[in-house]
Amino acid sequence: MVETQTKPKRLLLARFLRNKTAVVGLIIIVTLIVIALIGPWLSPFAYNDVDRQAYLKPPSWQHPMGTTQSGRDMWALTLHGLRKSLVIGLVVAILSTSIAAIVGAFAAYYGGWFERFSLWIIDLLLVIPSFLLIALVASNSAGSASGGASSWWLLVLLLTLFGWMLSARVVRSLTLSVKQNEYITAARYMGLSGPKIIVRHILPNIASLLIIDATLNVSGAILAETSLAYFGFGVQPPDTSLGTLLGDGARQLSSFPWLFAGPATIIVLLILSVNAVGDGLRDAFDPGSKASGKG
Repeated sequence: MVETQTKPKRLLLARFLRNKTAVVGLIIIVTLIVIALIGPWLSPFAYNDVDRQAYLKPPSWQHPMGTTQSGRDMWALTLHGLRKSLVIGLVVAILSTSIAAIVGAFAAYYGGWFERFSLWIIDLLLVIPSFLLIALVASNSAGSASGGASSWWLLVLLLTLFGWMLSARVVRSLTLSVKQNEYITAARYMGLSGPKIIVRHILPNIASLLIIDATLNVSGAILAETSLAYFGFGVQPPDTSLGTLLGDGARQLSSFPWLFAGPATIIVLLILSVNAVGDGLRDAFDPGSKASGKG
């Protein structure tokens, strides 16, 4: 019995491992996470420490990635920014995927006015220029007294608010198909309530989509935060993220390239790796995919 239950998991793992690009991406992600977690112990400087003997110094043994105009160590700043960007990406991905699963599944299962209202909300949010609205709200928050401390939480909420609609439409379409199955009808006749049927039977059957969606939403959230921070609307000082460092470094790229090179390399590696893992998971869950090999 146990062997029968674990066989599909082993098959999915085997399909995923056949995708070498996805495996390399997973290794890079794990490496970046480990470095971000143990980063404070890898550098004698904290991200907010100032070395008054090293202002805008190029990379050296003491400062492997150089220093900023204020004498802050770029290695420590980059690791702190990586941790912040990872947290933003993970939280936004979990929240937006959860909202998409709940709204899409409930709208398809109950139908009627609830489905029409949900689709109206989705269409409304899709036509709103989200980037401009987030930038406007973030800039107003930055000007408040607590803007530096709370700006990244506000950013997470805004990115979540505008990041679930397309996924909800896909979940709704799949739910419309799944709810026609006989076991859903049987669950209704057994007296199970709608929410229990959705949680116990419908969502587990579309879990593969939700896993892939959450994975890709991580890179989407990080890329969105980076774009906003590049224009000064992301995480606000004294805190920092990879996007903030990228925006600051781009303004001095020609004179002090080390301020830009480190954060840019980390962002590119992170985004490409997350997308590669997402593609690998999609191929692993799709038996017809050529990339996943033969089962």
